[in-house]
Amino acid sequence: MNASDLTKLLAPIAIGLLIPTLVTAYGGCKKDEPPPPLPSAAPEPATTAPPLELVAEDSGPVDTGTDAPKPKGTGRPAGSLKACCQALQQNSASAPEPNATYMKQAAATCFSMIGTPGASQGNILGVVSGMLKGAGMPAACR
Repeated sequence: MNASDLTKLLAPIAIGLLIPTLVTAYGGCKKDEPPPPLPSAAPEPATTAPPLELVAEDSGPVDTGTDAPKPKGTGRPAGSLKACCQALQQNSASAPEPNATYMKQAAATCFSMIGTPGASQGNILGVVSGMLKGAGMPAACR
């Protein structure tokens, strides 16, 4: 092997080793640019609205109610629901738990609401049926 053959053989190897070295030396490790600064979180100036003024409206002449008819209730008065309260109390003795507890509490509430002035049948039955939590309402309450 002569020198020209050896040069032909080593030249590509030298170039192959030289190129990556030059690329690395030229480019180096480029540092990332710092990110742009975040926008400031300065609050926008609030627009000031004029203060709210509350003005009482004129409701017209005061009605004394002397000529107005008295409101009449519909259905039976709350006092007649005593049979319903008693039926709840009796049914609670034979009902399984937790329905028995619900019925006892509903009966106690029913008895206490009967004596309350202004309590209507609809109000009492609404409260009692809500307290039963799905337990059956006695026939005396319907």
